[in-house]
Amino acid sequence: MRKSALAMAALLIANTAVTISEFAGLASGLALFGVPKTISVPLVGLAIWLLTMSGSFRRIERILLAVSCVFVTYVIAAFMVGPDWGAVAASTVMPQLVARPQYVSLLVATIGTTIAPWMIFLAQNNVVDKNADETDIPLQRVDTVSGSVIACAIAWFIIVTTGSVLFPAGIEVADAADAALALEPIVGPWSTVLFAAGLVAASFLAACVLPGVTSSAICEAFGWERGADRSWEEAPVYRGIISAIIMFSALLVILPGVNLFEIMMSAQVINGVLLPVLLVFLVFIAGDKIIMGTYRNGRVWNALTWATIALITVLTVIMFALQILGF
Repeated sequence: MRKSALAMAALLIANTAVTISEFAGLASGLALFGVPKTISVPLVGLAIWLLTMSGSFRRIERILLAVSCVFVTYVIAAFMVGPDWGAVAASTVMPQLVARPQYVSLLVATIGTTIAPWMIFLAQNNVVDKNADETDIPLQRVDTVSGSVIACAIAWFIIVTTGSVLFPAGIEVADAADAALALEPIVGPWSTVLFAAGLVAASFLAACVLPGVTSSAICEAFGWERGADRSWEEAPVYRGIISAIIMFSALLVILPGVNLFEIMMSAQVINGVLLPVLLVFLVFIAGDKIIMGTYRNGRVWNALTWATIALITVLTVIMFALQILGF
């Protein structure tokens, strides 16, 4: 029980932090279209709450899949900036390492948003909500692998767009929307619209998913009823946690003087720091023959997971060490 409580506490902190960052992304993206955060965040927060409370997993899944199609805008924006694709390919396979705390923090944040804790629970949660059985496991694996590959590809196009335009021009980004705005005088107004649309869609998608995934994991750990198809009467704790996360995140973002970019960066760093904690529990569960049976992880997968844990832990220690030393 203590282990479950520790794991769920880490998950709640990490996922709430990311949910806050997603609302910050929504505020930044919609600000490009002239909508202030005091209007956009409450309205979008209400829309997210209504969708998650709709009582139909299939409906939620279809709407979010439709929203995810907007991510193609990042691919279009990358081609619009016209980068040197040879240099892009070389930099992709040979990254430049910089011994600075800001760089290491960004690296930890990138890992924290790429291998986010909520994604691990999302895969498991979808299997349950779809009422999948053993015959569906191969398709679930295809779904997980293809989704991971597409997500990384979209992130790569975002890096190509901003790295090809903003960095060479010496443009500093102090807000998530600054990246989109800075593209306009260099590439044209459409690149700004595409980039902003992708930011809003990505933030909306994650903000819809995160509260439900978090609540589902917590309820499952403690034996409470959960599920997108369950009503308030059937699963009050499940729906209550979702409502609380959405409300808290939206309220924090619209507070005066809140730095939205700092919220987004801090959330990903928190994810990177807490990720090893959750992965340790995961690797023990995935390798347990009693729990997983024939589906338990083999030595290769366990070795890869432990290597990932070690890498993130080392990077986190280096990040804090450099900050303490004042580098």
